[in-house]
Amino acid sequence: MAATAQRTPGRSVARRKPRQQLTGYVFILPTVVLFLAFVAWPIVRAIYFSFTSYSGYATPTYVGVDNYTRLAHDPVFRRALLVTIIFTAVTTVLQTVVPMLVAVLVNTAWRRAGALIRTILFLPGVISFVVTGTIWQLIYDPNLGVLNRLLKDIGLNALAGQWLGDPTTVVPAIIVVSLWQSFGLYMLIFVAGLQGINPVLYEAARIDGANGWQRLTKITVPMLRTVTGVVITLNLINGLKTFDLVFVMTQGGPNHASDVLGTYLYSLAFGTLSGSVPQVGYATAVSIVVVVLCVIAVAAQFGVNRRKADA
Repeated sequence: MAATAQRTPGRSVARRKPRQQLTGYVFILPTVVLFLAFVAWPIVRAIYFSFTSYSGYATPTYVGVDNYTRLAHDPVFRRALLVTIIFTAVTTVLQTVVPMLVAVLVNTAWRRAGALIRTILFLPGVISFVVTGTIWQLIYDPNLGVLNRLLKDIGLNALAGQWLGDPTTVVPAIIVVSLWQSFGLYMLIFVAGLQGINPVLYEAARIDGANGWQRLTKITVPMLRTVTGVVITLNLINGLKTFDLVFVMTQGGPNHASDVLGTYLYSLAFGTLSGSVPQVGYATAVSIVVVVLCVIAVAAQFGVNRRKADA
């Protein structure tokens, strides 16, 4: 009897395991179906369309790698690719370093007014990219814009210019807007990371005579490694697939000077470059390039983080 009593619980647990597994599969089934229908299948179709000549209306015609060969010889695509890489690199650096430093200040020197400062700095992140782009388009206006008027009022007339109409200033001007809009979100991520650092580490460093810079570089930055990796990954992805801000402010102008891959593929499929026949197949090839760049960037970032963790 004792042996039977001991075996009974094991048998009941063994019977419950298949039921529990089946229940788990039932719960995740809707998510899997939605993923296959709205993520996996569109990606497969996009890859297929990138190898076709397709206008979006007629039957796609398979052309092999002609679209990708055309990309290699397309000067507008090469320009858009260069602008995208520059935009992504600069915004990733600025939108990682600056929010981290401000988060440290909010968490230490500005602690008393921390909640108010965090709220003020986060407000631009609540505004959509479309509204942000429209507002800054008015600020950069060469005739009625606040920026040029301010420069003239303080005697810096020589610095006033066509901020969005000059090929040399249009990309830096958009980068400034991107930093203004995204700064608050990344700052809050770093503030949350700082809350998880044990204050005892800073007290021990002060006792050992470490100054503020040493505490920042030897404690804060290493302890924020995981958070920094998340912020860098978000910046890389958002930079490579940027579209709305550039489209609202310049639509890729002047003369494709601010075209990124997102605006270029849109103009091919739906905009002025498509003419009377949309070039959906060619535009899809551009989108595949964006996906590949995002995968490479994220994989490289994960590789760097893994090496640092192993070290």
